[in-house]
Amino acid sequence: MSSGSPIEPLNQALTLAPYLVLVALGQMLVITLGPGNIDVSVGAIISMTAYVSVAVSFSMGPVAGIAAAIAAGIAAASCSVIAILLLRVPPIIATLATSLIVASATLLLAGANRSGAAPALRDFVNAKVAGIPVIAIVVGLVTVAVAFALRRTTFGLAVIATGQSFKAAGKAGIRVPFVTAVVYLLSGTFAGLAGGLLAAFISPSTVLGTSYMLDSIAVVVVGGTLIAGGRPVPFGLWTGATFFVLLSGLLNLVGWSVGAQNILKGVLVVLVVVISSAATRTGRSSLRRLLEGRRTQTPTTKEKIHG
Repeated sequence: MSSGSPIEPLNQALTLAPYLVLVALGQMLVITLGPGNIDVSVGAIISMTAYVSVAVSFSMGPVAGIAAAIAAGIAAASCSVIAILLLRVPPIIATLATSLIVASATLLLAGANRSGAAPALRDFVNAKVAGIPVIAIVVGLVTVAVAFALRRTTFGLAVIATGQSFKAAGKAGIRVPFVTAVVYLLSGTFAGLAGGLLAAFISPSTVLGTSYMLDSIAVVVVGGTLIAGGRPVPFGLWTGATFFVLLSGLLNLVGWSVGAQNILKGVLVVLVVVISSAATRTGRSSLRRLLEGRRTQTPTTKEKIHG
């Protein structure tokens, strides 16, 4: 295939998008839990687990390296779970604290790193079948599995129910703390897996996962998942990821800085949230509940006269 092929940009997008989709799958599950749930630690986890994967795979092989990266991601997510469920810290603060702890560990790992990714793992992340990256096929299958789990398993339905109504889910017998813990651990799992694979595709660095925090949120929102929770759209992540990969390539081509690109992504996310709220009437329903609450608290004119 020549470099001037019109489908070359799409082919490049399929090479880069799977890593973003992996991280976004975990972010989507967290956001599905409802308002206030967001994982800002995924970027730091990616950077840290990339070094873990390289260090372990150097001596024990690529499979052990990926397993170690996943385990490190779960360990990092456990810090967030403890803070959220036991210490009652708001999720965004808990995951921010986790990201700071993980970032410190990443600096220590970076200073001790003297190796590169295993050749077998590099071959895997760069392999293609009929022109399609193998990594895209694998992540596509993972996406199908997540979509099936959300719609066809008890746990998946519990995640959606929790996002639709936290209180109602608890009254229905759903173990909301357990569901919350598993979802955040899954987010760490996906981020750890992405970090381990990115270590072979690019190379470990202390800023490897920096862009993935904002991008994962943007992909989730643009992909159709409701920011208010309760409505995940797994396959929409591919649309969002492909769009942002192509957009970043175009903006890099015309010379936009990373900061300017992040501003544009932020604006796009806000626009999608506003449009989604209007289409689903979530914004109006919230306003209506607020107004109704004020009416019940404010005595009417007749009540004032008879009082």
